[in-house]
Amino acid sequence: MPKDAKALLAPRDETVSLSSPEELGLEPVRHERFAERVYESLFHAIMTGKLAPDTRLPAEVQLAAFFQVSRPVVRQALDRLRKDQLIESIQGSGTYVRATHKVPASPTSTGSDMSYLVHGLELRLVIEPECAYFAALRRTTADLERMESMLTGFEDAVAKGDVAHHFDFGFHEAIGQASANPRLAQVLKSLEYDVSHAINLWRHMAQLKPWRRTQDAMGEHRAIYELIKQQDAEGARRAMRSHVEKARIRMLDATPEV
Repeated sequence: MPKDAKALLAPRDETVSLSSPEELGLEPVRHERFAERVYESLFHAIMTGKLAPDTRLPAEVQLAAFFQVSRPVVRQALDRLRKDQLIESIQGSGTYVRATHKVPASPTSTGSDMSYLVHGLELRLVIEPECAYFAALRRTTADLERMESMLTGFEDAVAKGDVAHHFDFGFHEAIGQASANPRLAQVLKSLEYDVSHAINLWRHMAQLKPWRRTQDAMGEHRAIYELIKQQDAEGARRAMRSHVEKARIRMLDATPEV
């Protein structure tokens, strides 16, 4: 193993020099929304295993040079990753990928599964906010009734302890249909397996019924519905993007609820 790579992957209690970001297989960021792009790059690397648990990240100055952004931009992205509990900083040592987000070894959750689901969530981040935007502009009374039916079904199923993920996806699918763009709706329909599989993996990783997180998701659904009903297209787009962002954090947070 090259000296630099060995240094980068060394345990945190060793005194070693840091390696360059290229050793991690990261790609530079060259466009607008720099902090968001740096965050996305590091998030993807962590969740797909490219940055393994306990890996020490390069220093801020190295990341800034690699991504061709300022140090405050890198700091903003790292602060967001800390808030998501994906990394932690050890005074006098450095910043590390948190070991608690390691995917459990089991037949139902593998590194390959996780990578596939992360990629599906990225596709949802592209497709679903636009579906919500167009749904707010074009929805009909029938569309709103369909969304309301899915919301009510979801809430009732959760209250009874029944399986509810088909209502969860049904709400998203109803928004795709309300966009009045059959090609957007078709792409969204192709993600149904991803949504169902993600929820099952989420429950497995949390090791118990994720009641609080389900309540959060239902509240986010209601907020999106109200914005679509009010025909607030930009608001619906922002709310949907926030919902999908939070969904992937909920799915990948293995901390059991209290």
